[in-house]
Order: sequence, then structure tokens, then C-alpha cells
Amino acid sequence: MNAYEVLKERGFIEQLTHEDEIKELFEKGGVTFYIGIDPTADSLHVGHFLTVMAMAHMQRCGNRPICLMGGGTGMIGDPSGKADMRKMMTVETIDHNVACIKNQLSHFIKFDEENGGAIIANNADWLRNLNYIEFLRDVGVHFSVNRMLAADCFKIRMEKEAGLSFLEFNYMIMQGYDFYELNRRYDCVLQMGGNDQWSNIIAGVELIRRKTGKPAYGMTFKLLTNSEGVKMGKTVSGAVWLDPEKTSPYEFYQYWRNVADADVLKCLRMLTFLPLEQIDEMDKWEGSQLNTAKEILAYELTKLVHGEEEAEKAQAAAKALFSSGNAANMPTYELTEDDFNGDEIDILSILQKSGLAPSRSEARRNVEQGGVSVDGETVKDIHAAFEKDRFAGEGLVVKRGKKNFRKVILK
Repeated sequence: MNAYEVLKERGFIEQLTHEDEIKELFEKGGVTFYIGIDPTADSLHVGHFLTVMAMAHMQRCGNRPICLMGGGTGMIGDPSGKADMRKMMTVETIDHNVACIKNQLSHFIKFDEENGGAIIANNADWLRNLNYIEFLRDVGVHFSVNRMLAADCFKIRMEKEAGLSFLEFNYMIMQGYDFYELNRRYDCVLQMGGNDQWSNIIAGVELIRRKTGKPAYGMTFKLLTNSEGVKMGKTVSGAVWLDPEKTSPYEFYQYWRNVADADVLKCLRMLTFLPLEQIDEMDKWEGSQLNTAKEILAYELTKLVHGEEEAEKAQAAAKALFSSGNAANMPTYELTEDDFNGDEIDILSILQKSGLAPSRSEARRNVEQGGVSVDGETVKDIHAAFEKDRFAGEGLVVKRGKKNFRKVILK
């Protein structure tokens, strides 16, 4: 199958700018395409992973990826889907984040530019030193303000009292210019991205066609959402990161082990390289067999991101935890001396500080409903407190609900 058929069958494709032309392009193969990543943090997260997998499938089918780091656009911040303006970052922070993300991408994409491998580019190379007047005359003239204001990526912000800053309004033009530059430098003809990037992608396609008269195309992927339409990749303690220092391999494994029954097959199709025939067979599974499918999903994804050894350890830890209520490799939270009130700490503070509950009020509700235990004993008193020396050595195993655990120790 060519890359278009692979992405279609696995459920990636949402929108296309020129469907028939894109199908013909993919049949010929050897397509140079790009996906942009703004360095808003020093790690990729689960939300990025879908586009990374699409990039990997494209490369496996003989196409050439360009991973575009947003060292320039990151100085503005993409307003798409955001209710408020992104926090402004220093150049030093942006460049540090770019370096970290480049390293992570190398685990999934083959970079060997001289031999036709993927290309790493950074739009800081052409955006940071632009001459503003020349840029407006050369590029800005091709953008209609009326059309820009009607774009989906601006609608949320236009309806907010704070509105849309002029800084952010420039983002679409900058991204369109990125596509033009990559087309000029590398003959890149296709931009791909999440469906929230549709308006920005169209801007680049139209800019190239107007300025050069050459064909350019856009494709968006379905966002990674659950069966209820909510974005996946969030937990009570925040985003699910690919960096093991931010989200441990065990926590990463557990996130995928706990997905809803309705989401497991979709995730297997889009986020793993398992053959579709094998995944389609799982479509017939019911009851406890779905738990097996979730274990396969969790293992395959952890292996992709963290390696086979960490996947084996996470799987063994999960099985040990559910059979005995304890395991050496479960996620650990370290309390400091400052966390204690004298020589004690209360159960609500433990739950909140360890990330098992997002707030004290939620922690209170969990305790009152009998959903919290410490070392296997249910805690029903919201005022229950634990002495400092109990967290020394092996610490205490704190459990919220059926599937959320932390080993809490004293640092």
C-alpha cells in the first residue's frame, strides 16, 4: 500500500486540500512533506505522538519527512484552539526545547539527510531576522484579513473579552511562509498536521500557489480524542509526556492500560505499527479479552517510546501491583521535610502533592467515598495523618480508586 492508503486505513486522515491530486501524488511516491512542532516545552507529549506516528508511516512508505522546529514561530505562539495567549518564552528556552525535541524525534524518525533520510529544519533560520517591511510587501500582500478573521483557529479568541493580539494574528502568515520556504529550499509539496491546523495549512498552500504557480497540498489528521470527544493525553497530574523524567515508563504504560474499551482499537491502529489484520481480529474480542487488548496497546506504545526493557518492566510492575498491591517499579513521589506539619502529614495533602488528586476538595471526596487506601487499608477519615518515619525506607503505597497508585517516600 502507498502512504495514503496506510493513513486512510489506520484512521488518520480528516481533511485534504486536493484529494484527487494528493492520491495521484502518493501513488507516484517519494513525496517530500513537513510537519511543524512548536517548542512550547522540552518534551513531546501524547498529543504530538499521533503526528509523529503519521510521519513514521510516511517514511516507511518511501516518502521524505521534514521535521520543522518552530524556533521562530515559538516566539509568538499558535493561538489555534487556545482560550488565552500562550506564555512568552525567551530565545534561550526556545532553543533548549528545540534541542530536546530533536533528540526525542530521532527515536521514531530516521535522520540521514545525505542519504535521503528525514530533514530537521528550524524556522528560526528564516523568521528571526526578517525585514518587516519587505516581508509585508512580499508575503503579507497575499493574505486577506477578511478570510483570516473567519478562520477557525481565531474564532475562540475573537469571542473572548481579551480578544486576539496582533502578535498572534501574525502566526498564520508566519506558518504559511514556513511552507513557502520549505518548498523553495527542499521542494516540499505537502504540509501535514492536526485538524486544528487546517486554516494555517491552507494559508501555506495558497501562498505557494499564488507566488510560484506550483502545486502544493495540505492534509490534516483527526485529533487524538476519546469516544466522548475529549482530547486524550491528560491525567490528574497533567500531560502524559514522552520524557521519562516527566512521565515515568510505568505511568505511561498505565495510562494506555486504562483507556476506555471504546478507544483501544482506534489507539492500536493509529499509535502502533501492529498489522491491521491483527488489530481487526481484536475487534471480535469482548469482556476480559478487551483487557488483553489494552495490555497489548500499553506494551507496544511503551516499547516504542521507552524501549523494550522499560516496557517489560512496566508490564511486570503492573501485573505485580494488581496481584499483590505492591511493586518495586510503581511510580514514586518523594515528600520533603517542608511537606510536613511538624512530624505529620494529612491524607488530603498526600493525595494532592503526589498527583493522585488534582485538588484538596477532590481528595476529600475520594476519601469520604471510601476510594482511598494506604498500604492496603481503606482511609475514611479526612483528618487522618501519618507520621514522618512511616515514609522512610520503602515508604507507603497510596491508592486512589482501582487503578491509581503511588509509592510515597521521604526524600
